[in-house]
This record gives sequence, structure tokens and C-alpha cells, in this order.
Amino acid sequence: MAGVAETPNWNRTCALRIREQTLIKNKFHGLINLEEAESVDDSKNRDVAHVRVMIVDDDTLFTDALVGRLAREVGLELLPPAQSARQAYAILATGHPDVAVLDLALGDATGIDVLDHMHMWHPSTRPLVLSAAAGVDPVVDAVRHGALAWVPKTADGDLIVRVISLVARGEAWFPPALLADVLRRLVTGRDADGIPDPLVELSLREREVLQCMVDGLGRAETAMRLGVSTNTVRTHIRRLLTKLALHSALEASATALRAGMRPSGR
Repeated sequence: MAGVAETPNWNRTCALRIREQTLIKNKFHGLINLEEAESVDDSKNRDVAHVRVMIVDDDTLFTDALVGRLAREVGLELLPPAQSARQAYAILATGHPDVAVLDLALGDATGIDVLDHMHMWHPSTRPLVLSAAAGVDPVVDAVRHGALAWVPKTADGDLIVRVISLVARGEAWFPPALLADVLRRLVTGRDADGIPDPLVELSLREREVLQCMVDGLGRAETAMRLGVSTNTVRTHIRRLLTKLALHSALEASATALRAGMRPSGR
């Protein structure tokens, strides 16, 4: 029977769907959109008496501005900000934050790496992604790795404070304009047109590495483009080949092209 050989991948896909639907039921039961968040009474937004907050962002100017805004909130205790994943891991171990506000773009790793570390070693810390990344893909990727909320960096300070309070209570928040597409992708693994996405299990960084493969770049060139080491590129390639049940870069490039990925600039 043809499906027997694919059982491990099928089981993995089923497990992923069950996990995501559990996320919808358990995490998103308190989902609040922008309009509702703005109408919530301030006393409710601050009903957590003491919230320890860690900021993870390598943009020092943005971090300084955010710290200045959050420092005005009586109920928030700000831990020293982390400018790298390594610093974040140290603060997580010693500071035990209730909420982590993190960007996805870091110098020595990605915010996804930090989310995975938090999920494994610090599950009591609730993550909020504060990012300038655009589109649905990075939001879906962050949620798959445990993010409870996604706030664009263009948001005003009051909204960020409100969402921190929501996340501290275990509730979720996402931009209303993205919410429908995010939920659809999480539950079905399909894009907005209902087409199955064979790359759905890949992380954002793995998709970037795959794009480099489609562009014909070698490992060293990919490392230079993405600002990571060749060993990191090798690890991402190994992971994406495993997820796609493929054996070579050529197979991966062909799969990506069939899924609609095109060489950069075309």
C-alpha cells in the first residue's frame, strides 16, 4: 500500500496538526483583537500585580526607547535587555522573566532559536514577538514555535503594554489583518488560496536557506548572505531535507520550485 512507506512523515504531520489545533483551543481561547484590546479597561490590563519582562533585541536605539516607555508602568519589572541569543539564555536562567518580548532578527541566532530554547528550558516564560517582519509566514512560524502574540514594531507603546499584560495572563494577540490567514495556515497547512504548502513545516530560516539553494548558492555564499556560519547553514540544510523527506539539495530545489518558490529577482 503506497501510504505505508510514508507513515513516519504522515504521523509527524498529524502530530503537528493536532498540536496546532490544541494551540487554537487552549492558547487562543482568550484571543483579543486590536479594537477589543483598546476598549479593555486599564485596571484589567494591569491586573497582574508584578510582571517581570525581558526584552531581546539587537537594535539598541529601539530597545532604549522601549525600555523608556515600559519603565513608566508601575506593574512591570524590567530585566536587563539582551542583545543576543546568548545573553537571552543567561537572563532566562537567572532572571526568570514572566514575559519575553523578542525580535526575530538577532546577531548570533534567530528569535525562533530563542523561542525553541524557552519552550524546552523555560516553559513558564511567555513569549511575545515584537518584529518588523512583514507577511503571514513569519507570524505562523513564530506561533509554531510557541509565541503567544505578535506585535509589529510600528505599534505604539500603549498597545505594547496592553499586549504584555494579555500575554502575562496567558492570552494571545495578533494583528486583526493577519489573524484569519494565520489561523487558516495553522489549522490546514494551506495558503490563502487553499493550496497545500509542501514547505509548511519549514521554519522561516530554513525557507531562507532553501531560497539560497534555489538561487544556486553554495554553503559559503549562503552563510554570507544570511550572516551566519557555514556550520549553521549545514545544520539548516540537514533539517529541511529531513522535514521534506529528501536526500539532496537538487531534490530540495526542485520541490521548492514546484511549490512556487522562484529564484530571487524573477
